[in-house]
Amino acid sequence: MTQPATPARQEGAQPLPDGGGPGKSAPDEGAWHGRLFRADVRTLSLIGVLVALALIGGLTQPDAFLAASNLQLVLTQASVIGVVTVGMTFVITSGGIDLSVGAIVALASVWATTVATQEYGFAGVLFTAVAVGVGCGLVNGLLIAYGGMVPFIATLAMLASARGLALQITEGKTQMVTIPSVLDLGGRDAYLFGIPPLVLVFAAVTVIGWLVLNRTTFGRRTVAVGGNAEAARLAGIDVRRQRLYLYLLSGLCCGIAAFLLIVLSGSGQNTNGNLYELDAIAAAIIGGTLLSGGRGTITGSVLGVLIFTTITNIFALNNLESATQQIAKGAIIVAAVLVQRRTSHTP
Repeated sequence: MTQPATPARQEGAQPLPDGGGPGKSAPDEGAWHGRLFRADVRTLSLIGVLVALALIGGLTQPDAFLAASNLQLVLTQASVIGVVTVGMTFVITSGGIDLSVGAIVALASVWATTVATQEYGFAGVLFTAVAVGVGCGLVNGLLIAYGGMVPFIATLAMLASARGLALQITEGKTQMVTIPSVLDLGGRDAYLFGIPPLVLVFAAVTVIGWLVLNRTTFGRRTVAVGGNAEAARLAGIDVRRQRLYLYLLSGLCCGIAAFLLIVLSGSGQNTNGNLYELDAIAAAIIGGTLLSGGRGTITGSVLGVLIFTTITNIFALNNLESATQQIAKGAIIVAAVLVQRRTSHTP
């Protein structure tokens, strides 16, 4: 008689790395050690790159780069795109993509800074930013999960629509924030032990994202869907619902990032979040998240964000052309992808 599936497998436990199922032996200890070793090598490599960049910044501009105010600036600038990257990591891990994150940040920031919204104070701005982000994520999720649209096309359409709506709301003008409690969060008086509030929010989102991806059933289902969607469906996972949740999560992160950007800039503009989608995807990829899905790392994505932000800061301090900066970023992305391909094919 055929035995019923165990609850763990019905809940979508992460497949064994060798693709084993019922009746197959677990992977040998050496395979697990090999995977852990490669993960450690990737993380240590990223830390090494970050340390090398810090040394370059310290040698070229010791007084400016190593100043506490500059380090706070680097972390603050990394916070906005970092929150977006956490959400992007989940989406890419599931085998999807979200090209609309920058446009969603722009739309959420301008909608939350309209005169009508600001009448409701701090809570109104925060709620609107998050609600707009989640709403856009819901549309993306429904189109992709239940509408059968390719993620690239659906999120590209959202990118165009959100940018257009943001421009229509602002009429090309900058919307200034007039709420003291919002503006005060960006001031030095709000720092906690020398740490800007935006950095604390980024740290909280990172920790929660790491726990969800690595320690919950939701995270295991995300990896399973990205690794093999059909196998995940046969294991009892509702793949469509999981994908919907992931785009909702991405939209939530965009809404939080929009609020952080409002605090940082004190305004809402339709140009906010420009090229955030490329920066978030690049940071996730160099961090070790597979673009094809099935593997994701929050720690690596955060290190990727810090690397890109540090590069931008060093170039700015040394008055170097932005074109050279983009070339350097492109070279890092290519190198990271080549390393990924090599490690993914190494037994």
